[in-house]
Amino acid sequence: MTSDDLDFLPLKVTHIDEGGRRCFDPEGKRRLIEACQRPGASVSGLALKAGVNANQLRKWVQRERGPECHRTEKPLDIHMPAFVPVVELAPSGAATSEALPASTRREAVRPSHRPPLPSRLVAQLPNGVSLELECGQQDTALLTAMIDALRSR
Repeated sequence: MTSDDLDFLPLKVTHIDEGGRRCFDPEGKRRLIEACQRPGASVSGLALKAGVNANQLRKWVQRERGPECHRTEKPLDIHMPAFVPVVELAPSGAATSEALPASTRREAVRPSHRPPLPSRLVAQLPNGVSLELECGQQDTALLTAMIDALRSR
């Protein structure tokens, strides 16, 4: 867009109505909407140059395009479950390492003389809540009870 294309900016105010709203020159408004519909046009930038609010200009452009151009995205499902199900991949002892994909196989673990590190479970829930559980070897019954409680909801 050249500066000659935008020589009508800022928009001319024709009058101010009883509510204090500005009314703009219809020809200038039409040219501004056309300029916004060009490829690569910045609606916010043109709104600044025109002296109008960017949200108001977006409404003008949408109104010009018609109702079929409004977003057709599905609204978020408000009734999403608060927790995600906990799924056991393979019951303990039920699958051998050969049955697992190569990316999930583990090498044989040698016993360590250090005390075991606490186990940690982190889950990001669909509602945005982050859940973090940490337990030592003696707390496995507590962790199992917490997972069962989450599973039952």
